[in-house]
Amino acid sequence: MRALFRILSLLSIGVLAHAADGDAILRADCAQCHALSGSAAGTLEALRARKAPDLFYAGNKFRREWLGKWLQKPARLRPTGFIYLDYLKKGEKADIVDAASLTPHPALASAEANAVADALMKLRTHDDLIAKEKLEPGTISRAMGEMVFDKFSGCLACHLIEPEYGGVTGPELYTAGARLQAEYIASLIRAPHAWQPKTWMPNKHLSDANIVKIVRYLDTLAKENARAQP
Repeated sequence: MRALFRILSLLSIGVLAHAADGDAILRADCAQCHALSGSAAGTLEALRARKAPDLFYAGNKFRREWLGKWLQKPARLRPTGFIYLDYLKKGEKADIVDAASLTPHPALASAEANAVADALMKLRTHDDLIAKEKLEPGTISRAMGEMVFDKFSGCLACHLIEPEYGGVTGPELYTAGARLQAEYIASLIRAPHAWQPKTWMPNKHLSDANIVKIVRYLDTLAKENARAQP
Protein backbone atom coordinates (compact mmCIF):
# COMPACT_ATOMS: atom_id res chain seq x y z
CA MET A 1 0.00 0.00 0.00
CA ARG A 2 2.85 2.35 0.88
CA ALA A 3 4.56 1.49 -2.39
CA LEU A 4 1.38 2.30 -4.33
CA PHE A 5 1.04 5.61 -2.48
CA ARG A 6 4.66 6.42 -3.30
CA ILE A 7 4.10 5.70 -7.02
CA LEU A 8 0.97 7.84 -7.11
CA SER A 9 2.81 10.65 -5.36
CA LEU A 10 5.65 10.53 -7.87
CA LEU A 11 3.20 10.50 -10.76
CA SER A 12 1.42 13.51 -9.29
CA ILE A 13 4.69 15.40 -8.90
CA GLY A 14 5.59 14.51 -12.48
CA VAL A 15 2.32 15.88 -13.81
CA LEU A 16 2.72 19.11 -11.87
CA ALA A 17 6.30 19.49 -13.06
CA HIS A 18 5.18 18.87 -16.64
CA ALA A 19 2.59 21.62 -16.40
CA ALA A 20 5.02 23.96 -14.66
CA ASP A 21 7.54 23.43 -17.48
CA GLY A 22 4.95 24.54 -20.01
CA ASP A 23 4.19 27.68 -18.06
CA ALA A 24 7.91 28.37 -17.69
CA ILE A 25 8.52 27.98 -21.43
CA LEU A 26 5.64 30.35 -22.16
CA ARG A 27 7.08 32.99 -19.83
CA ALA A 28 10.69 32.57 -20.93
CA ASP A 29 10.27 32.20 -24.68
CA CYS A 30 6.74 32.86 -25.95
CA ALA A 31 6.09 36.05 -23.98
CA GLN A 32 8.79 37.81 -26.00
CA CYS A 33 6.37 37.96 -28.96
CA HIS A 34 2.93 36.99 -27.65
CA ALA A 35 0.74 38.64 -25.02
CA LEU A 36 -0.08 35.96 -22.44
CA SER A 37 -2.21 38.18 -20.21
CA GLY A 38 -3.90 41.55 -20.21
CA SER A 39 -6.29 42.71 -22.89
CA ALA A 40 -6.40 43.30 -26.62
CA ALA A 41 -4.67 46.36 -28.09
CA GLY A 42 -6.88 49.42 -27.89
CA THR A 43 -5.19 51.44 -30.63
CA LEU A 44 -3.67 50.69 -34.01
CA GLU A 45 -0.28 51.82 -32.69
CA ALA A 46 -0.53 49.33 -29.83
CA LEU A 47 -1.60 46.57 -32.20
CA ARG A 48 1.31 47.20 -34.57
CA ALA A 49 3.68 47.17 -31.62
CA ARG A 50 2.76 43.54 -30.96
CA LYS A 51 4.94 41.03 -32.75
CA ALA A 52 2.52 38.11 -32.87
CA PRO A 53 -1.10 37.18 -32.07
CA ASP A 54 -2.37 37.42 -28.50
CA LEU A 55 -2.42 34.13 -26.60
CA PHE A 56 -4.30 35.07 -23.43
CA TYR A 57 -7.38 33.37 -24.87
CA ALA A 58 -5.54 30.46 -26.54
CA GLY A 59 -7.65 27.96 -24.60
CA ASN A 60 -10.79 29.46 -26.13
CA LYS A 61 -9.31 29.46 -29.61
CA PHE A 62 -7.20 26.43 -30.44
CA ARG A 63 -7.72 22.68 -30.49
CA ARG A 64 -5.32 20.99 -28.10
CA GLU A 65 -4.33 18.16 -30.45
CA TRP A 66 -3.43 20.59 -33.22
CA LEU A 67 -1.37 22.78 -30.90
CA GLY A 68 0.78 19.89 -29.70
CA LYS A 69 1.58 18.86 -33.26
CA TRP A 70 2.03 22.33 -34.75
CA LEU A 71 4.48 23.45 -32.10
CA GLN A 72 6.73 20.58 -33.14
CA LYS A 73 6.50 21.36 -36.88
CA PRO A 74 5.28 24.96 -37.18
CA ALA A 75 4.06 26.04 -40.61
CA ARG A 76 3.28 29.64 -41.49
CA LEU A 77 -0.43 30.42 -41.00
CA ARG A 78 -0.26 34.07 -42.07
CA PRO A 79 1.34 34.29 -45.54
CA THR A 80 2.12 37.99 -45.13
CA GLY A 81 2.94 38.08 -41.42
CA PHE A 82 1.00 39.21 -38.36
CA ILE A 83 0.61 42.83 -39.53
CA TYR A 84 0.95 42.53 -43.29
CA LEU A 85 1.72 46.25 -43.78
CA ASP A 86 4.99 45.74 -41.90
CA TYR A 87 6.27 43.13 -44.35
CA LEU A 88 5.70 44.84 -47.68
CA LYS A 89 8.24 46.25 -50.09
CA LYS A 90 7.88 47.99 -53.42
CA GLY A 91 7.69 45.78 -56.47
CA GLU A 92 7.81 46.70 -60.14
CA LYS A 93 4.04 47.06 -60.44
CA ALA A 94 2.78 46.88 -56.86
CA ASP A 95 3.83 46.24 -53.29
CA ILE A 96 4.95 42.68 -52.62
CA VAL A 97 5.70 40.70 -49.47
CA ASP A 98 9.30 40.88 -48.33
CA ALA A 99 9.72 37.16 -47.63
CA ALA A 100 13.16 37.71 -46.09
CA SER A 101 11.56 39.75 -43.29
CA LEU A 102 9.26 36.91 -42.21
CA THR A 103 10.94 34.95 -39.44
CA PRO A 104 10.00 31.29 -38.90
CA HIS A 105 8.34 30.18 -35.67
CA PRO A 106 10.70 28.11 -33.49
CA ALA A 107 10.01 24.38 -33.22
CA LEU A 108 9.80 22.55 -29.90
CA ALA A 109 10.64 18.99 -28.96
CA SER A 110 7.68 16.70 -28.32
CA ALA A 111 7.69 16.96 -24.51
CA GLU A 112 8.09 20.75 -24.60
CA ALA A 113 5.42 21.17 -27.28
CA ASN A 114 2.87 19.17 -25.32
CA ALA A 115 3.71 20.96 -22.07
CA VAL A 116 3.25 24.33 -23.77
CA ALA A 117 0.02 23.18 -25.43
CA ASP A 118 -1.35 22.14 -22.02
CA ALA A 119 -0.36 25.50 -20.55
CA LEU A 120 -1.95 27.43 -23.43
CA MET A 121 -5.24 25.58 -23.06
CA LYS A 122 -5.54 27.02 -19.54
CA LEU A 123 -5.61 30.58 -20.92
CA ARG A 124 -9.35 31.21 -21.30
CA THR A 125 -9.98 34.94 -20.97
CA HIS A 126 -13.05 34.80 -23.23
CA ASP A 127 -15.14 31.98 -21.83
CA ASP A 128 -17.96 34.54 -21.86
CA LEU A 129 -17.89 34.91 -25.64
CA ILE A 130 -17.58 31.18 -26.24
CA ALA A 131 -20.55 30.47 -23.96
CA LYS A 132 -22.83 32.45 -26.28
CA GLU A 133 -22.27 30.06 -29.18
CA LYS A 134 -24.49 26.99 -29.46
CA LEU A 135 -23.52 24.87 -32.44
CA GLU A 136 -25.16 21.65 -33.53
CA PRO A 137 -23.10 19.01 -35.38
CA GLY A 138 -23.59 18.96 -39.12
CA THR A 139 -21.99 19.01 -42.55
CA ILE A 140 -22.17 21.09 -45.70
CA SER A 141 -21.11 20.51 -49.28
CA ARG A 142 -18.01 22.37 -50.41
CA ALA A 143 -19.98 24.10 -53.17
CA MET A 144 -22.62 25.47 -50.80
CA GLY A 145 -20.05 26.45 -48.18
CA GLU A 146 -17.89 28.24 -50.72
CA MET A 147 -20.90 30.18 -51.98
CA VAL A 148 -21.61 31.54 -48.48
CA PHE A 149 -17.92 32.07 -47.72
CA ASP A 150 -16.97 33.81 -50.96
CA LYS A 151 -20.00 34.99 -52.92
CA PHE A 152 -22.14 36.13 -49.98
CA SER A 153 -19.45 37.17 -47.49
CA GLY A 154 -16.32 38.02 -49.49
CA CYS A 155 -13.97 36.16 -47.12
CA LEU A 156 -11.86 34.87 -50.02
CA ALA A 157 -10.45 38.38 -50.51
CA CYS A 158 -8.28 37.99 -47.40
CA HIS A 159 -8.01 34.24 -46.75
CA LEU A 160 -6.58 31.25 -48.61
CA ILE A 161 -8.88 28.25 -48.90
CA GLU A 162 -6.19 26.26 -50.72
CA PRO A 163 -2.40 26.74 -50.56
CA GLU A 164 -2.39 28.89 -53.72
CA TYR A 165 -5.97 30.14 -53.88
CA GLY A 166 -7.42 33.13 -52.06
CA GLY A 167 -6.23 36.27 -50.32
CA VAL A 168 -3.09 36.48 -48.23
CA THR A 169 -3.60 39.36 -45.81
CA GLY A 170 -5.31 37.13 -43.25
CA PRO A 171 -4.42 33.66 -41.92
CA GLU A 172 -5.00 30.71 -44.23
CA LEU A 173 -8.25 28.87 -43.56
CA TYR A 174 -7.79 25.48 -45.20
CA THR A 175 -6.57 24.13 -41.83
CA ALA A 176 -8.80 26.32 -39.65
CA GLY A 177 -11.31 23.56 -38.93
CA ALA A 178 -8.53 21.42 -37.48
CA ARG A 179 -6.74 24.10 -35.50
CA LEU A 180 -9.61 26.27 -34.21
CA GLN A 181 -12.54 25.42 -31.98
CA ALA A 182 -15.86 25.68 -33.80
CA GLU A 183 -17.32 28.00 -31.16
CA TYR A 184 -14.36 30.36 -31.54
CA ILE A 185 -14.82 30.53 -35.32
CA ALA A 186 -18.52 31.29 -34.90
CA SER A 187 -17.87 33.95 -32.26
CA LEU A 188 -15.12 35.61 -34.28
CA ILE A 189 -17.38 35.85 -37.33
CA ARG A 190 -20.25 37.18 -35.23
CA ALA A 191 -18.27 39.77 -33.28
CA PRO A 192 -14.64 40.14 -34.45
CA HIS A 193 -14.13 43.36 -32.54
CA ALA A 194 -15.10 41.73 -29.28
CA TRP A 195 -11.94 39.64 -29.64
CA GLN A 196 -9.70 42.34 -31.10
CA PRO A 197 -11.05 45.92 -31.19
CA LYS A 198 -8.57 46.94 -33.89
CA THR A 199 -8.74 43.85 -36.08
CA TRP A 200 -8.77 44.27 -39.85
CA MET A 201 -11.54 41.69 -40.06
CA PRO A 202 -14.91 43.34 -40.72
CA ASN A 203 -18.19 42.39 -39.09
CA LYS A 204 -20.34 41.17 -41.97
CA HIS A 205 -23.40 40.88 -39.70
CA LEU A 206 -24.14 37.40 -40.97
CA SER A 207 -27.19 35.47 -39.91
CA ASP A 208 -26.86 32.59 -37.45
CA ALA A 209 -27.56 30.18 -40.31
CA ASN A 210 -24.74 31.54 -42.47
CA ILE A 211 -22.29 31.57 -39.56
CA VAL A 212 -23.02 27.88 -39.01
CA LYS A 213 -22.55 27.22 -42.73
CA ILE A 214 -19.11 28.84 -42.70
CA VAL A 215 -18.06 26.90 -39.59
CA ARG A 216 -19.09 23.66 -41.28
CA TYR A 217 -17.41 24.71 -44.53
CA LEU A 218 -14.09 25.29 -42.76
CA ASP A 219 -14.41 21.87 -41.15
CA THR A 220 -14.94 20.40 -44.63
CA LEU A 221 -11.82 22.18 -45.94
CA ALA A 222 -9.72 20.90 -43.04
CA LYS A 223 -10.79 17.32 -43.66
CA GLU A 224 -10.04 17.63 -47.37
CA ASN A 225 -6.64 19.14 -46.58
CA ALA A 226 -5.86 16.29 -44.15
CA ARG A 227 -6.67 13.70 -46.82
CA ALA A 228 -4.40 15.52 -49.27
CA GLN A 229 -1.39 15.35 -46.97
CA PRO A 230 1.30 12.75 -47.84
